[in-house]
Amino acid sequence: MANVDKVVDQLNFLIKASENYTRNGTRHLLEDGEDAVVLSNRLEAAIERASRPNSAYMKQLDAARRKTQPYRLREVRVVAIGLRDDLVSGWVESVVELVHADTYRDYLEMAEQLLAKGYKDPAAVITGTSLEVHVRALCVKNGVATQVAGRPKKADTMNADLKKANVYDGLQQKEVTAWMDLRNKAAHGDYGTYDRDQVRRLIDGVEAFMRKYPA
Repeated sequence: MANVDKVVDQLNFLIKASENYTRNGTRHLLEDGEDAVVLSNRLEAAIERASRPNSAYMKQLDAARRKTQPYRLREVRVVAIGLRDDLVSGWVESVVELVHADTYRDYLEMAEQLLAKGYKDPAAVITGTSLEVHVRALCVKNGVATQVAGRPKKADTMNADLKKANVYDGLQQKEVTAWMDLRNKAAHGDYGTYDRDQVRRLIDGVEAFMRKYPA
């Protein structure tokens, strides 16, 4: 999770740096307009680096950019705080989500290497995380909402929504549910509830799923 930690550190630094310009009121912002512009630009660039092109964060950022300074900085800072908090909570982006979709194969290869060395548990977590990110990307691709009441949807909810949208059928939904359940067991330390062969089938199944339903 080093990449996520680095992005969070950058956002924290810029959010903190912009604090004085947002808590002291519009008058202070107007007096230091040039600094506000610089901070706003840096925050916007950080959000872009940490978000997918069609993510909710980019949509919020686009709306914030329609504001004039100094109000633009305030709105951008709100977006940055939301993104930072979601990253810390692990609700949205993982290491996998911070890179392009064409690197999914790299993570599945990493999972395969870990499994070959006897590390079934991290292999299951990496594969399951890749699956969850792919399901979210499928939602974006197919116009299925990834948030409810301003919060990211859970993976199983998005899985059900994809079935309702006829992106795939009920049998595929059940299979994805089973994969997510295995991933959750690995992530919560229930290592004795599954074995190496199940992780092997998980990796193979997720890879085939991604090929069949590209995002």
